[in-house]
Amino acid sequence: MPSILTAGQFVSQLTAYQSAEELQKIQRYFKSGEGQYGEGDQFLGVRMGQVFDLAKEFIDLPPTEIEKLLENPLHEVRAGALSIMDKQARRKKTPQNRRKDLFDLYLRRIDRINNWDLVDVSAPFVIGGYLFDKPRDLLYQLAQSSNIWERRTAIVSTAYFLRQGDVSDTFKIAELLLDDDQDLIHKATGGWLRAAGDQDHAQLLTFLDRHAATMPRTMLRYAIEHLDKPQRDHYLSLRKST
Repeated sequence: MPSILTAGQFVSQLTAYQSAEELQKIQRYFKSGEGQYGEGDQFLGVRMGQVFDLAKEFIDLPPTEIEKLLENPLHEVRAGALSIMDKQARRKKTPQNRRKDLFDLYLRRIDRINNWDLVDVSAPFVIGGYLFDKPRDLLYQLAQSSNIWERRTAIVSTAYFLRQGDVSDTFKIAELLLDDDQDLIHKATGGWLRAAGDQDHAQLLTFLDRHAATMPRTMLRYAIEHLDKPQRDHYLSLRKST
């Protein structure tokens, strides 16, 4: 790779992987229930595995060039930008000032992060990783946002905390999202509750004892997936009885 990387180079190389067959697959997938992509979103037709592999080659792309990728209307280009951000945030040698730049860039251009996959590929390390040793008030603000992707960022970012054995914020933010009306929030919150419960079984049961009867059904089903069948049946019966 050349020593000076640019957004244009990334887009040029990514375009070489374009496939009409893959474009059809992607469009079907995002319209089959996992969609809700933003107005004006467009697809190139590149497998995500190829997007992420190319992101590895551009891991040193500076934030100014990453932002140019975020401005691109093509979904795969923005996925590449966020994958680069994730890889930089994960890398041990990345300095703190760059981590702060990535954190700020994510929040400043969250308008360009308009689907669940874009949040999930980047929020845990870019947002959660940066906030781990800092005040986390921002996540609680995001959890109460009118923007679905900001709310999803709030819960998904706690994945980093879970990796460190810290489950508290996952349960607290999940409580804020109990009345959310979006299925993509129900799925994320339920999945993160399940992961938190894998580390603290008792706290998950306490959460379910309080909320199973009224929490969204999809959220509940995701949250109880790793419980034994009698426990699953018990909590589902509470939900059905309301």
